[in-house]
Amino acid sequence: MKGIRDFSQDLFNYLLVVNFMDKDSRFMFEAIKEAEKSLDEGGIPIGAVLVSNDKIISKGHNRMVQEDSPILHAEMDAINNAGRLSSKEYESLTLYTTLSPCPMCSGAVVLYNIPRVVIGDNITLMGAESFLLDNNVDVKVLNLKEASDVFNKLLDKDPNLWKRELDRVENSTDVKR
Repeated sequence: MKGIRDFSQDLFNYLLVVNFMDKDSRFMFEAIKEAEKSLDEGGIPIGAVLVSNDKIISKGHNRMVQEDSPILHAEMDAINNAGRLSSKEYESLTLYTTLSPCPMCSGAVVLYNIPRVVIGDNITLMGAESFLLDNNVDVKVLNLKEASDVFNKLLDKDPNLWKRELDRVENSTDVKR
């Protein structure tokens, strides 16, 4: 069992890392926390946050399994949780998502003129990044091990859950480990 000194050291180490991270990595770690929430709830571990002027305005995580929903991807959840924004407000946003966004989520980004998307990992799963780029969205890929690790926890725990979700849409996307 950890003592108070161990917890203090852990907190110190966390704060040290966070203070020296660039802002994209800091916000991505918030998205990773959202992915972990989904995994803890028995869902697909993908998380997202929307940021405006260096402040998180909403968070979301994949809730398709939990809510028996075909559209509650993490990105859609974060956009929905932001509420109805003006076009100027959408144009100030950056969407942080743990995995490369699918065509539906990329379509929402383009529809609402969200100018920038930061992706935690696009090696595990490649989404519709070319669509985003073709529509003048600034795409940055971090390829953080932590982003793929949280998704790989699902593949280790219940690989059939992801396969069942892909089978629902007859998606041929291959997960790479």
